[in-house]
Amino acid sequence: MTRSREGSRTSDELELVLARTVVSAVDTVGGYGGGVYLRSGTPGLLLLAVLAGLPPQMLRPWWRMQVNRPFPVAEAYTSDTPVYLGDAEEAMRRFPQLMASLPFPFASLYVPVPGGDGPVGVLVVLRYATRGVPVGGADRRKLETLAGRLGDEIAALEDPAVWEEDPLPVRLPEGTVRPLRVGRFEWDTAGGTLTADDGTYEILGVEPPGAPAGAAETLASALLPEDVYGLRTLAAGAARSPEPHVRRMRVWGPGGSPLLVELSGRSEHGGLLNGILLDPGTDPVVPEAARLIPRAMVTYDRLGRITQVNGRAEELLGRSGAELTGRPVREALPWLAHPSCEDHLRAALFSDDPVYFLARRTPTQWLSVSLFPGRDGVTVMLSPSGRPGHTPESDATPGVELGSPADRAAILYRPVALAIALTEAVTARQVSAVVTEELLPAFGGRQLAIYLQKERRLYLAWETGFPKGFLDGFDGVRLDARIPGVETLTTGRPLFFESMQKLGEAYPGIPMDASVGARAFLPLIASGRPVGSCILGFDQPRGFSPEERTVLTALAGLIAQALERARRYDTESELARGLQDALLPHRLPAVEGVETVGRYLSGTQDIDVGGDWYDVIETDGGLVLVIGDVQGHGVTAAATMGQLRSAVRAFALTGHEPQEVMSATNRLLIGLDPGQFATCCYVQLDPVTGVTRAVRAGHPQPVLRRADGRAEVLDLAGGVVLGVDPDASYPVTELRPGPGAVLALFTDGLVEKAGRDIDEGIERLRSTLAAVGHLPLAEAADRVIGQARLDEDRPDDIALLMAARRPPPDV
Repeated sequence: MTRSREGSRTSDELELVLARTVVSAVDTVGGYGGGVYLRSGTPGLLLLAVLAGLPPQMLRPWWRMQVNRPFPVAEAYTSDTPVYLGDAEEAMRRFPQLMASLPFPFASLYVPVPGGDGPVGVLVVLRYATRGVPVGGADRRKLETLAGRLGDEIAALEDPAVWEEDPLPVRLPEGTVRPLRVGRFEWDTAGGTLTADDGTYEILGVEPPGAPAGAAETLASALLPEDVYGLRTLAAGAARSPEPHVRRMRVWGPGGSPLLVELSGRSEHGGLLNGILLDPGTDPVVPEAARLIPRAMVTYDRLGRITQVNGRAEELLGRSGAELTGRPVREALPWLAHPSCEDHLRAALFSDDPVYFLARRTPTQWLSVSLFPGRDGVTVMLSPSGRPGHTPESDATPGVELGSPADRAAILYRPVALAIALTEAVTARQVSAVVTEELLPAFGGRQLAIYLQKERRLYLAWETGFPKGFLDGFDGVRLDARIPGVETLTTGRPLFFESMQKLGEAYPGIPMDASVGARAFLPLIASGRPVGSCILGFDQPRGFSPEERTVLTALAGLIAQALERARRYDTESELARGLQDALLPHRLPAVEGVETVGRYLSGTQDIDVGGDWYDVIETDGGLVLVIGDVQGHGVTAAATMGQLRSAVRAFALTGHEPQEVMSATNRLLIGLDPGQFATCCYVQLDPVTGVTRAVRAGHPQPVLRRADGRAEVLDLAGGVVLGVDPDASYPVTELRPGPGAVLALFTDGLVEKAGRDIDEGIERLRSTLAAVGHLPLAEAADRVIGQARLDEDRPDDIALLMAARRPPPDV
C-alpha cells in the first residue's frame, strides 16, 4: 500500500496502526523514541515510515536504509531475527558503522515485523543505555508481541504495506502526572458568605461544612494564613473595580501542592465574585523558578519545538518568549541548528548525559551552551563566553566552535564512519555513492562532484545535486586552467568559500549556478600522487571552522585512497575477465534443427574470476548442453571450472551415457580437490526426434517454454552436488520438447538476490521466458538477462544457456 499525500481510508488506517504501535513500544520498554521502517517500492530499500519522540529532520540521513548495509535495521530485516543492543559497547562491537555515525551512549532494539513472505519492516525503539546490562527477556517478549500484532494488522489492510513518503512525526505522551482538577465557587464579599462545589473541597482536602455559613472558614483552614490574607486583598480589589476584573494568585494546598486561584467580578455586582480553584497536576513552580535562574534558559520538547524561555534568555537573545515559544529550534535559533551543531543536539536526544560546547551566535557573540536531556525534552542553559581563539575572517559565520577534547572527538567520528563505509566500496561508483551517503549529511551538504585526473585533464566521474548540465563545461578541463577544482589539485591545498560571492571574487568570470551557498574544493591525493578533486556544495552561506577544514581534508585523503584502489580494481578486473572469457566457448556449434545461444555476465562485487561455465557439444548421441557452477571465486575456482569443462567434454565425446558422464565427473572432482564442490546440469538432445535425456547434480531446475507459450520450471530428478560422495548416483529424466520449444539453463546468480526468496527469482525468470520466448533466440536471451545487467551490485556471476528446437525448413 503506497501512501499518497491525498490519503485514503487504508493509508489513514496504516498510519494510525504504525503510530499506535510505536507509542506502545516506546512506553512498554521505557524508551524515549522509536519508529517503524517499511519496505519501499525499490527492491532492497527500507524507508522510515513513522518516527516518534525525535525530530525527523535531525535524523534525515537515516530515513533510507539499504538492506545490504551493515546496520542493525538491515540485519533484523534480512535475517528475520531481532537485534538487541544494550549499550554503546555492544553496538560498537557488532555494528561499528552505526556507532561511528551516532557516537552516543544509547540502547536500541530492532524487531522484524512479520509478513506473509518475510518481514514487511522493522520496529525500532531507542532508550538510554543499560551500561553493560543486556536487554531483558521481558522487554524482548513485549516488543516481539507488539511487532507480531503490527504484522497482523498490516496484513488485514486492503493493500500490502509499501511506503514511499517522508516519515510521519509522532509526539510521545508525557510521563504519569497528577490529574488536572478544577473547583468552582462564588464569594459574596459584602455578606461574607461563600458557596463552593465538591471539586473545591476535594482539592483542598476538607469535608464540606454542615451549614453554608461555615464554608469560608472551612476552606480558609486548609490554606496558609498568608495566602488567606492575600486572597482577601485580591477579592477586595476585584469587588471595587468598575470594569470587569480578573486576577490570579498562587496558593499552597495540603502537603505543599501548588494551586492557582482566579477571581473575577466588578463593582456593579455588589461584591459578588466568581472563583476558580485549579490543581494543574504538574508542578507549576518550575516556570516560575526558571525566571529566577541567573542563566538564560530555553527548553524544547523531543520533537524540537521550544516550550519555555526565561527572562534572562529573552535579554540575551534579544527576543521575547512569545516570539520563541512554540517554534522549532531550527527556525527560532538558527545558529543553534547550524549543521556543525547537529551532533551535539543529537547527543542530547540519544543519551542521558549532559552536553557542553561553545557556539557562535553572531560574528562577535560567543555563548557557552549546556544541554540537559530528559524524557520529555531538553533544557538549554546559555551564558556569554569569551572568544575561544583566533578564527579566520572567512569563518565569521554563526556556528559551533569545537573547543574541548570531547567536542573534537565528536567530529572525528566522521572520518571513522567514512573509513568504515569506504572499506566496503570496490568500484569508483561505489566510492562516490558512499561519499554521497556519509559525507554530505555529516556537514549539511547538498551537492557533490568528483573529478578524476587522466592525461593531465580532469574528467567528471560522479555528481549529485547540481543543476542538470551545469558541470558539463568543466568536464575534461586541462590542468593549467585557473579554476578552483584544478588549483586545489595542482597545489594540494583545499579551498573554502563561505558563499558564492566569495568564490566569484576569488575567480572572476567563473560560471556559477543559481546557488548562494558555500563551496569546499578538496584535493584527492593518494600516496603523494594526485588522483582528482572533490567539490562539496551547500545550500546556504556558511563558514568552516579549523576543525572542519582539518576533518574535510583528512576525508579527502580517504576518498583518494579508495578511488585509487577502485582504479586498480578496474584494471585487475579487466584482466580477470579476460581470463574468464578465455575459459568460455567463443562459438557454439551450429546444428540443424536446434539453435543455441549463451550469455555470461560477471559479478560486480569481486575482481576474482568466477566458477560459472556453459558448453555445447556435438556427440554421436545428439547435442549436449552443459552448465555448471564451481563453489567460490578466484584462481582455484577458475582452474577447477576449466578442468571440469574439459572432463565433461571428454566424457561426452567418448560416448558415455548422461548418468555416466555426471558420475565420472563427480569422482574426478573428488580426486582433484576433496574440498571443492560444484553443481551441474547435463542435457542430451536429439535434434531430429526431440528426445531429451537430462541429469542434474544440485543445480537449479531448467525452465522450458513450450510452443504454445506456456512456460514451466522442469522437475528433473537429481543427485547431490559434485565433489561430496564418490558413490553418488545421478538418475536420468527423459522428456520430449516439441518444435518451437525453448529450454533455458542458468546458474543461481540469475535468480538469487539479497533479501529475496530464490523462488521469486525463478518465477520472474519463468514469466519473462513465457513473454519473450517467441522472439529470435538471441534477442530472447538478451531480454532474460537484461534486468540483471542493469543491477550495479551483482554479488555473483551469471551464466545462461538457451536452446530452441526449430521446425524443419519445409514446415
